Amino acid sequence: MKNILTIILIAFTIGLSAQDYIEHTVKPGETIESIAKGYLVTPFDIYALNPDAKRKFQPNSVLIIPNSKVKNDAIVDDSRELIGYKDHKVKRKETLYGLTKEYNVSEDEIKKANRFLYSENLKKGDKIRIPKYRTVVSKQTLMNTVKKYTVQPKEGKWRIAYKFGISVAELEALNPFMNETIQPGDELNVPNIDDTEEKQVESTFGYYEVLPKEGFFRLKIKLNLTQEQLEKLNPELKETGLKAGMVLKVPADVDTTSSLEVVETTNLKSNLTNFKTKKIALMLPYRLDRIDVDAVEATKDKIKEDKRLSVVLDFHVGVMMALDSAKQLGISTDLKVFDTRYHISRTADILAENDFSDYDAVIGPMEENSFNRVAMTLKADNIPVIAAMNKPKQVYGNVFQTLPEDKLLSKTMIDFVKADSLKTKVVIISDHLHRTSSEALQKQFPNSKLILTQKDKKDKSKDAYYIYHANLQNVFNAGKTIVFLETENTSLASSVISMLNGFAVNKTEIVLATLNKGKAFEGKDIDNNNLSNLKFHYPSVHKDFDETKSNGFVDTYRKEYGVSPSKYVSRGFDITLDLLMRLASAENLYEASIDAIETEYIENKFRYNKALMGGYVNEAVYIVKYDNLRIVKAD
Repeated sequence: MKNILTIILIAFTIGLSAQDYIEHTVKPGETIESIAKGYLVTPFDIYALNPDAKRKFQPNSVLIIPNSKVKNDAIVDDSRELIGYKDHKVKRKETLYGLTKEYNVSEDEIKKANRFLYSENLKKGDKIRIPKYRTVVSKQTLMNTVKKYTVQPKEGKWRIAYKFGISVAELEALNPFMNETIQPGDELNVPNIDDTEEKQVESTFGYYEVLPKEGFFRLKIKLNLTQEQLEKLNPELKETGLKAGMVLKVPADVDTTSSLEVVETTNLKSNLTNFKTKKIALMLPYRLDRIDVDAVEATKDKIKEDKRLSVVLDFHVGVMMALDSAKQLGISTDLKVFDTRYHISRTADILAENDFSDYDAVIGPMEENSFNRVAMTLKADNIPVIAAMNKPKQVYGNVFQTLPEDKLLSKTMIDFVKADSLKTKVVIISDHLHRTSSEALQKQFPNSKLILTQKDKKDKSKDAYYIYHANLQNVFNAGKTIVFLETENTSLASSVISMLNGFAVNKTEIVLATLNKGKAFEGKDIDNNNLSNLKFHYPSVHKDFDETKSNGFVDTYRKEYGVSPSKYVSRGFDITLDLLMRLASAENLYEASIDAIETEYIENKFRYNKALMGGYVNEAVYIVKYDNLRIVKAD
């Protein structure tokens, strides 16, 4: 594997290309001090941006020199002006050194005034001239652009970037060896601005990180704030304009995490321009070391017994089918498959034994610690790492999280109900575990009714997970009522669903919904007929493919394997085809993942938005419903 420091410095140099910095090629005879003086910066500035220069400084090496407008206060510089000479007759035992002390001049200054002293020694009786100087005080401004800053409690990257008026990317560029998650007490390089110029994060405001290629028009749509309003809150915009990564102050009531405005699905087939072979790594826990490939029947049994292996193999089949589909569109792929064995030590070996610096993307691993190790290691080379079936705890800047966040699922469901043009009544049934979120849900629908489950009669601290039939009496009238059921308890879900079906008669329409569907709605006591009768709605990462329509992918899979593809096959296909299509429609995955692009395939759709403190998160969510014992996309 290449020297990791070299890789970091290369990535660092690339990251600086769009900023206000200068590249300097060291010439023979130059020193850090002479270069600093030539650019009116300090050696500290140069070492801060080129930490390797302390141990490796030689001709033809390239240094990054800051060229910032940020300056220190002017410093005083004394200079000497020659105003005449004083005659002096040398006495016995007088020396040049003694004369320098007596007249406050240097030996070289005396020799310049008496050139014979360059070849002769000073002796008694010599008549010499002693130069006379006056001190001239002048001010010189040095562009000492960087200073050290100690991270305070509760401060993250975006808070520090905002405080010093730079983007998160610029903060990372100033600190190439900074940890992904900074801690109180860490020392960082920051712009050397006056303390009075530092901006404070105010709790009465919200904050938003500008995305690549995002202009005032797009921010007006997303944040509902005009350019004038943003400039009033962020006066520096009038000078700098919008820059990707800069953190803006916005009003507290502006929702900076909301789902994005509706856009039409993008057909990337018409945008394919980059047909260079895509180099992709697939890291999955096949655990081939545990399988005897010569024992066919035993292997089949192993696959049936090991659910994780079954999921991995299904996903792998989907990936291979996507490569074939992409090839038919002219997109060729160089795929390399790695068995992580679901163990971080094996993942570390893979990273050590292979150079991923020229890969277009890495899919996986599945295991959380292994995924974090891969993402953190490849961040230096800015290699995209795709979280295909897991939600990583840390979304590094090079991570693409394909599973939307739970809070977005909930918000999408709430927005869906709010968009109902009819005056719909809302009822919320919740266990005590979900009481807080259900009370927050009730605030979204001020006229809604909240019904909580009964407590255990013997131990009031425990939830009994039931409601009385009487709790629902006189709740439902003619017309439509949306009932949110918030629980993870199967017995509660089963009894409530049964009761709701009993109330849904004549002109009373009851639609069952939930913010986050879990296993409570999939238990053996849950009757799918009842769910269909109640048109059960919920937010979902994926939808089922439409069995009533012809589908080339599904037909091909059925022909090859004799069954319909599982959701894991579809997910492997969708994620991989989307990745290849995006890579073929732009220079890299980052450019192809702006929030205006939403793609949809067999069962999944993708619309990435850059997180405030990290990488890219999929914000495309389905609302699905039960309809005649089928799960279909809700209108």
